[in-house]
Amino acid sequence: MRKLITALAISAMALPVLVYGPAAIAQTGGNAGSPATGASPPRTIPEAPIGHRQPRADQVPPEKSLSDPNNPANKEDAALDRKIKSICRGC
Repeated sequence: MRKLITALAISAMALPVLVYGPAAIAQTGGNAGSPATGASPPRTIPEAPIGHRQPRADQVPPEKSLSDPNNPANKEDAALDRKIKSICRGC
């Protein structure tokens, strides 16, 4: 009886390998060491979708303008911070 249970357990473990093994190899390209006959050149990083463009360095404002107290946007931010400080308690 013990041999039967062991044989069934081994069969139950081997069945998924036999059934799904070929599909897994097909998806991962099982022969990773051999070059494909119609191999394409190595792919580069794809471009971002339209509307999701990454800004270039020349399009980003310099960091010194972020701390400029005479900048109108910074003055507005400081005024908003003063207003929010009275609203926010224990944050």
